[in-house]
Amino acid sequence: MKIAIAIATVALSATAASAQYFGSSNRGSSYGSGMSGTGSNPSNHYVAPHLNSNGSYTGGHYQTNPNNTQLDNYGTRGNINPYTGAVGTRGGRY
Repeated sequence: MKIAIAIATVALSATAASAQYFGSSNRGSSYGSGMSGTGSNPSNHYVAPHLNSNGSYTGGHYQTNPNNTQLDNYGTRGNINPYTGAVGTRGGRY
């Protein structure tokens, strides 16, 4: 039984890792150009909870540091947010 659990854990980890590096789809979508992520940016920072100018509340979260591409953002298709485990769904625009 312990061996079966260990095998299942390894299989799930490998699936998540391959989705992060190879993307789950290369088809286009309504979210962007259809480009897939290249792996999440390891440089990130914490954004404190705040009220937006329209009055909506945004909870505290981590996001990748700004750079010259969107392909390594947590929300880009093929990448995984290491803090929440969420898989990115948006296409990178640049």
